[in-house]
Amino acid sequence: MALIKIWTLIMYVLRRNLKKVIQHKTVKYHLLPLSPISIQRLRLVKRKTLVLDLDETLIHSHHDGVVRQTVRPGTPPDFVLRVTIDHHPIRFFVHKRPHVDFFLECVSQWYDLVVFTASMEIYGAAVADNLDKNRGVLCRRYFRQHCTLDCGSYTKDLSMVNDDLSSVFILDNSPGAYRYNPDNAIPIKSWFADPSDTALLNLLPMLDALRFVSDVRSILSRNLHLHSLW
Repeated sequence: MALIKIWTLIMYVLRRNLKKVIQHKTVKYHLLPLSPISIQRLRLVKRKTLVLDLDETLIHSHHDGVVRQTVRPGTPPDFVLRVTIDHHPIRFFVHKRPHVDFFLECVSQWYDLVVFTASMEIYGAAVADNLDKNRGVLCRRYFRQHCTLDCGSYTKDLSMVNDDLSSVFILDNSPGAYRYNPDNAIPIKSWFADPSDTALLNLLPMLDALRFVSDVRSILSRNLHLHSLW
């Protein structure tokens, strides 16, 4: 009986350790060289624009004096922003969604990237600067003043970014943000603290393929049923 208990304890510890290893294992998406047919296809279609939301899509943050239950106390932020809003200095503790750096490295090769956030510019610009890391891939940016306040939420009109709606789409965790352009949106589950999250990695195969279509709406309009899941 004692041996059974010891064996059970050993297996329990092994399973816990294995789970930790799996959760923190670095996952990569292999960027393979394009075939001659794929290269020719890309020449026939326009290079497209991918619009990226920030909060709860690429990052999660909290500021001084606010304790978010979604972030375990003591979890170190990836970076800290010090901004002044209405003459008050505020520190924002920013946590990056798992694999966001690799995600941006990949999609910046396929698309022109644009940041479109409902946050204030002084905060959103600082977050974008930290994600960009001087690579120059997040140069175009839109903030709260570029949104439309509609039904109590900030809505992002993609025609402001690109008047050719066949060549622009948005990745955002809030369906209300793209209510004007639901056929041009990819929904993503809101992220707050889960270190095992792989949502950005999971999107890479589709994003790799979407650049070859002539009209993104021909594909994304088929996913409208997903927009209410989050």
